[in-house]
Amino acid sequence: MTTPPSAHHPTGADPTPEPPAGRPTAEPARSARAHSFNTAAAQYAANRPSYPPALFDAIEDLTGRPLTGTRVADIGAGTGIATALLHARGANVIAVEPGDGMAAQFSRTLPGIPIIRGTGDDLPLAGASVDLVTYAQAWHWTDPARAVPEALRVLRPGGALALWWNTDALDVPWIAEAAARTGRHFGIDISAEKRSVDYSTADPSGVLDFTRRTVRWSRRVPVDTHLANIGSHSVFLVHGPDHTAAFLADEREHLLRAFPDGVVEEVYEVVLLLAETPA
Repeated sequence: MTTPPSAHHPTGADPTPEPPAGRPTAEPARSARAHSFNTAAAQYAANRPSYPPALFDAIEDLTGRPLTGTRVADIGAGTGIATALLHARGANVIAVEPGDGMAAQFSRTLPGIPIIRGTGDDLPLAGASVDLVTYAQAWHWTDPARAVPEALRVLRPGGALALWWNTDALDVPWIAEAAARTGRHFGIDISAEKRSVDYSTADPSGVLDFTRRTVRWSRRVPVDTHLANIGSHSVFLVHGPDHTAAFLADEREHLLRAFPDGVVEEVYEVVLLLAETPA
């Protein structure tokens, strides 16, 4: 699989560090990142941010139809954060998730919603069977050369593909400072994040005609929740507990200086890319 060369601060989408010059990205390392969530599924479910109602309003606006009654396939559903919100909007949702640990956590959290095992590169769904295919924080784990045709195959005429990511609001000073610390510690380019969430990296073939919307939102959480959130991202999970613990201990001190009451305001911009198929 391939992924956009993005590098996200840990409160945004999971980073894919750039390889050293002259060296290709190592597929085993990428695979390890993709599978790392299965060991931290409960932590992921308990601490990751959700998505604002305005995101789903934007999807309804762009597709011109309510989510109520819409047949949705939520791909890379993870622990079901987005799936639950789609279901709450009245959508008829089926989840697709490749990971053992994530799927098990999903089933514990959302026992009434069907989940099947599979990936976006080879969807276990019948052709022309859904109205909307969604990827919440998951498209960057696919190979677009395979995932785009698969999405088009399972969508009904007039259906839509919606991709979105919670990205950090880097114009907020404390978030920019935290991003710089993360970049230095893990050797990743934080500023590449939003440049990578665009039409050309989502679909290098240019088959899809994406519309982009951005929704800004925030949540207030205890410092421990914030640290558990960032610690559930793949860049932390694959670096081992010692490397991660050292960073998180230092980060706690920075955060408590910025937020003496121990409550962090995380500010996000959800980037939504949506493309419709011909009716």
